[in-house]
Amino acid sequence: LSPWLMDWIQHSLYGTEWVSLAEIGRRSPESAEVIQRVCRQYKLKQPKLGLIRDQNPTAFTYGSLPDTARIVVSEGLFTYLEDEEVATVYAHELGHVIHWDFAVMTLASTLVQILYLLYVYMRDARDNGKRGSLRSLALVAYFFYVAGSYLLLYLSRVREYFADHFAAETTGNPNGLSRALVKIAYGIVQEGERERDEETRQRSARLLEGTRALGIYDAKAAVMAGTAYRVAADPGQVGRVFLWDLFNPWAWWMELNSTHPLTGKRVRALSTYAEQLDLPVEFDMASVVAQGKQLNRQQLYGNFLLDILLLNAEWLGAIVGALLGIPALRMGFYDILAGLTLMGVGLGLLLKMTVMYPSLENPPALTVLKAMSNPYASPLRGLPMQLEGRVIGRGDPGYRFGSDLKFQDETGMIFLRYASRFGPLGNFLFGARQAGGVIGQEGSAVGWFRRGVAPYLDLARFQSRHGQLITSYHPFWQAMWAVLLLVVALLVMLF
Repeated sequence: LSPWLMDWIQHSLYGTEWVSLAEIGRRSPESAEVIQRVCRQYKLKQPKLGLIRDQNPTAFTYGSLPDTARIVVSEGLFTYLEDEEVATVYAHELGHVIHWDFAVMTLASTLVQILYLLYVYMRDARDNGKRGSLRSLALVAYFFYVAGSYLLLYLSRVREYFADHFAAETTGNPNGLSRALVKIAYGIVQEGERERDEETRQRSARLLEGTRALGIYDAKAAVMAGTAYRVAADPGQVGRVFLWDLFNPWAWWMELNSTHPLTGKRVRALSTYAEQLDLPVEFDMASVVAQGKQLNRQQLYGNFLLDILLLNAEWLGAIVGALLGIPALRMGFYDILAGLTLMGVGLGLLLKMTVMYPSLENPPALTVLKAMSNPYASPLRGLPMQLEGRVIGRGDPGYRFGSDLKFQDETGMIFLRYASRFGPLGNFLFGARQAGGVIGQEGSAVGWFRRGVAPYLDLARFQSRHGQLITSYHPFWQAMWAVLLLVVALLVMLF
């Protein structure tokens, strides 16, 4: 029943319309030819073809069997991509159908969910004299559930590579798909900056978020590639922003939780296919790899394991504190165990804060593109910087009380993360009362740049040209929680 349920959901949320092959052919003749040829070659029933009236470029496939497959694209795909590039996107989605990807992923996710159900059942089982053994089995089931979840994400990324390879072989145009991936990112960035009414913004936000796992591209990763494509006319320059994807160890770490491979890795694989077909390469990834080999290895990898520990410092502090409290526990002093555990969390937060938020005195003036092109950036060690530009909208266009903002300079767009000194309630009030008034204002944003799958700036302050000052307090609450935990820990142990 899932395809028909999804049809209803698609129509309700995104206004999906079902169109004929002739309609697709009118917009992209090469796409219609590819669909017909693949269906004929693999004896496949023509998938149901959907169209969403939205300018954010996206494409996705769903179904339960190859003969019930649906391929849905948005109008933005035809706006931002050339005919041959749209054809490679359709070939990619047909690759998912030919390889039974939706069936494979459904089966794999079902097995993982069974492990989770076993864990819940054994964890909550009534005491029948075997509770200890059932709890042990529950922990084993949970371990395999977590491991299975990461394997599921890995399988999802592998299926994307297979579909890319199928599109390259079917169309003989791997460069077209490389361009399509970068242009889709560019289109998402362009549409995010466009002035539109609230209803349209909310519908676009739902589309990108709701189809994130299904789509050909993870919209959250679009900012970097889209910004680079807009600024750099030379494909070689665009390729250089993929240094982080290919060589930074944080890229591998962040990709573990992603359904899609990082864009740089997909473009590199497609460039290899182009070389195998004796085609000129669109994005010179060979020179990118050569540049990557000249990066400072010590700076890239020297502190990575330490940074992983620092990123989880509060949890490690809790573990160390609990281990130190075991002798007290044996003597019945539960308060000492609790106090040492809380103290470990507090000290871990303080240690983490010193690394995350270095001094902002005299931050360097940079551009968005220059910050994104830094191959050494990390999600932990904040890089102080100052940007000159304009606030163009909320970070989440579909949420009118959101406190995060989108900021644009002459080179690109980046998200500004706001933090009130009054915590989540303060964030809500800022989003409700002040954020709307900041949108459209030009000024200077100062904060700590971080790089994950998507880059962002932890905002410290925004000064508008008219003198309005917005202050954000990211280190404040981390310090407050740390001090509060340390005080509580001392009180618990003393009294």
